[in-house]
Amino acid sequence: MSQPPANQPGMTLKADDQVLRGIYANALQISHTKDEVIFDFLSVLPPQGQLVSRVITSPAHAKQILQALKQNLEQYENQHGRLESASAPNREFGFSSSPAS
Repeated sequence: MSQPPANQPGMTLKADDQVLRGIYANALQISHTKDEVIFDFLSVLPPQGQLVSRVITSPAHAKQILQALKQNLEQYENQHGRLESASAPNREFGFSSSPAS
């Protein structure tokens, strides 16, 4: 179990071993509706890829995620040096409901 977040005294979080191991993703597709922001994490090895996780949150929480990511990347660069941006994919991704072959 992890420590309670600073703004939530006494709160504990549980995660099973599978979740704690994490899932590798090397691409992200973001879409939204008026009420939700959808983060689709992908593992892409051309000519195909796989959706490995989908996180759906509110626009307000997505903005908090953006700020937290910005702060963490600034801390990372302070410790490890400047990061160069990766190039964007040269094509768009689409989803198929059929299982990958």
